Amino acid sequence: MQSALHKVIGPRKVHPDNLHGRVAVVTGGALGIGYEISRALAHAGCRTIMVNRKAEEGQAAISQIKEESPDAVIEWKQCDLGSLGQVRSVFSELRDSLDRLDVLVLSAGINANVYELDADGIEHIFGVNYLGQYYATNQLWPLLVATSRIPGASPPRIVALSSEVHRAAPSDVKFNTIDDINNEALGPTQRYGRSKLALILLTKTLHEKVIKPSDSLIRVLAVHPGTVKTGMQDQWKAAYPGITGHLLSFAMKALGRDPEQGAYSSLWALTAPEIDEKNINAAYYTDPGTPGKESAQASNPQLGEALWKLSEHLVKDKLGNDALLSWRDQSQGLRK
Repeated sequence: MQSALHKVIGPRKVHPDNLHGRVAVVTGGALGIGYEISRALAHAGCRTIMVNRKAEEGQAAISQIKEESPDAVIEWKQCDLGSLGQVRSVFSELRDSLDRLDVLVLSAGINANVYELDADGIEHIFGVNYLGQYYATNQLWPLLVATSRIPGASPPRIVALSSEVHRAAPSDVKFNTIDDINNEALGPTQRYGRSKLALILLTKTLHEKVIKPSDSLIRVLAVHPGTVKTGMQDQWKAAYPGITGHLLSFAMKALGRDPEQGAYSSLWALTAPEIDEKNINAAYYTDPGTPGKESAQASNPQLGEALWKLSEHLVKDKLGNDALLSWRDQSQGLRK
């Protein structure tokens, strides 16, 4: 419905241009909304690196983008965001191999689904949608800071694809322990909403704990892409077996935007001049240029601090005390 009526009800089209010389990493970049973000960035001349789990997805995405823009610089890396070990291997290699990083898009994700644990024994929606992307950001952080210091460079931008469904997170969420995360009593929508709440809290806490104290010229924003017709909507059938899941899947597809429209809020946040002109940071947008009003939980600094501490604990518990790069030592992990 929105796909057919977008000229009347939005969202406003966003088609970036002249991004030559810039470099982007897009998690989940070969499918759905992530693919449309990668496609738009590559068409605009940005060297774009997609990160996905399945090789056939990456190969198909490269072929499609190259068919439209033969000169596009588009690459793919394989990584399961639900495996912290893979995240460290892939994103540290990217950090060591790239000379700069102007754009980081955190768009990898899975929808509301059955309760499962990821490769690290962490509830898989939280692990893939949030924790793996938190760790990827940490591994790339020195490169983002180095890019921000390049003379004449625009401040790098990080955009996290959250959702209005962050409002469905449990009202008593605390982010205190792994037992809080691995709570089988929570429903699929609650667990999905919790992961999207975590992404908004990540942007705000990263800004308060790291960017502001160091005066780093890095923008970090969260966006809601809208309800979008992608294969993720089929996951409702597994989350809610029977007629309920089928009805939810049908409704989301019938009412949703197409993936290109779902990418517009992210592309605006990544490229809009007003972000720098107005010094916008740690903000949440529901459409291009339309500020959202996040939930009270998403604006709670104590909850953000608890999530940050839990994230550090989980990564170190799974990979060792040296797994995280210091957010303050900006030279750590960079090529010499």
